[in-house]
Amino acid sequence: MFRIVNINRNVRSIRRYRQIITVIGGYGLGHLLEYLNLGQVVDFSRRVLRRRPPKAAHLSAPERLRLALEELGTTFIKLGQLLSTRADIIPASFVQELTHLQDKIPCIPFEEIKEQIEHELGVPLEQRFLYVEPEAIAGASIAQVHRATLVTGEDVVVKVRRPGVVEAVETDIDILMGVALLLERHMARSDIYDPVGVVREFSYTIRREMDLTREGHAIEKIRDNFKGDATLYFPKVYWEATSKGVLTTEYVEGIKVSDTLAIEEAGLDHREIAARGARVFLKMVLEHGFFHGDPHPGNVLILKDNVICLLDFGMVGRLDPAVKRYLTDVLVAVINRDVEGLAYVIVEAGDAAETVNMQALKKALAEFIDSYFEIPLKEIEVGRMLMEFIDLISTHRIKVHPDLTMLVKVLVVVEGMGRRLDPDFDMVGHLRPFLEREFRRQRSPGRLFHEMEQGIEGYLTLARNLPRDVREILNKVNRNKFRIDLEHRGLDRFSKELDRSANRLCLSLIIAALLIGSSIAMQGNRGPMLWGLPAFAFFGYTCAGLVGIWWMIAILRSGRL
Repeated sequence: MFRIVNINRNVRSIRRYRQIITVIGGYGLGHLLEYLNLGQVVDFSRRVLRRRPPKAAHLSAPERLRLALEELGTTFIKLGQLLSTRADIIPASFVQELTHLQDKIPCIPFEEIKEQIEHELGVPLEQRFLYVEPEAIAGASIAQVHRATLVTGEDVVVKVRRPGVVEAVETDIDILMGVALLLERHMARSDIYDPVGVVREFSYTIRREMDLTREGHAIEKIRDNFKGDATLYFPKVYWEATSKGVLTTEYVEGIKVSDTLAIEEAGLDHREIAARGARVFLKMVLEHGFFHGDPHPGNVLILKDNVICLLDFGMVGRLDPAVKRYLTDVLVAVINRDVEGLAYVIVEAGDAAETVNMQALKKALAEFIDSYFEIPLKEIEVGRMLMEFIDLISTHRIKVHPDLTMLVKVLVVVEGMGRRLDPDFDMVGHLRPFLEREFRRQRSPGRLFHEMEQGIEGYLTLARNLPRDVREILNKVNRNKFRIDLEHRGLDRFSKELDRSANRLCLSLIIAALLIGSSIAMQGNRGPMLWGLPAFAFFGYTCAGLVGIWWMIAILRSGRL
């Protein structure tokens, strides 16, 4: 029986739900549902999850989860990529494995791609392109990429969204939201993990990623942010051949940043490229607050004169001023080894639970900082340090901004590229000037005056609205319409246990009544006989026995006596 909340109950959703459960069971991941306290809510899954030995049984649980997500396709691959940036809500072993997710599936035939391009652009293919290469040069779960030539003669790459992907993703989002609502009701500490919030964040991200015009706007926004910087290059967007399902950009020839041998043969400077890359990403984060969210080596090309070209802006991150300030204060406190300051920043700026133990938090932070005390600053890996930091504060029930966790993943990748290019790469050395400038800017007289002005304006608004708000409350009291809603937290599980106990008690009484009634009928020795026994007694004992056996099997399957 399906008891998923808020899911469109159409055939496609039900069929997809069954497929998801089957794949999860096929990889022996049923225990994850039990761990999330869903094993007893999704009763249907029990039979499927335990039906056969898992695929790849010799692999670890994180590896099997990665394979299951890849098999489930677009939505779950993207969900896995999102979770790989959320070290605050899943264990480090799973985070590490999910970074290896392969977002590659077989390319679809060119005829379908041609129809999709014409449908999206609203004109025949020949009106925009002289030629489109039938073989895709890259394929992923949302779109695939073809080389082409515009009618005006420019060499371009055309990114085309796969037909039907939007409908498939929306179906999966409905299912994920239903599961998230169940988790919120039945999972311990759901207030910290916020499953509904994670699915909302994910649905927002993937819907934006499926709109290819947003990627075009992201390219132009970052290009404008670096206007006048000759060390960077961004491909041009051809808007006349672009829509929500098609993105046409300039074709750029370069060397992949991971191909160190080709970089050396071209006479380019490894160290300069590493330093430029670090400066570019730190400037995106700490100055612009708008950064490339997936800078893996395939998305970074090196051109002549050590110029860096960034590709594929489908995933971008944003840091608002408050988050930038939080990040700056955290990094400054860690570098200065200031435990008190770090604890203050975390509790003041983070979304901390009411029950956070400050003494335990400070002790954990002191141990965290001490673990880096003996390491020279230039050898500290900032990305991995921040990943460890996020893991630490999440164990103390403090939420972390989602874009901050994406940033940590980006820093890990950028540092890795930097160290491959330059063994003496010093991320902290590149980071320090940015932190000093940002720290001074945030505490400049002009900035402090602006914040004070905003605070005063807020208090004035409060003062203006206060009489009206008080009047509304008093009017409701006078009309007996003033109501206070009390929410009893943590009672759901107790209520379910009470219901289960009451059901078992009623069943016990029914069985006892059948046994007693049958025994009385046996003593009476009246009425129709069956095999020498009173028929009523025979049927009573039989019913009591069958119900009792069924009850015991149900208890043993539930794992609770």
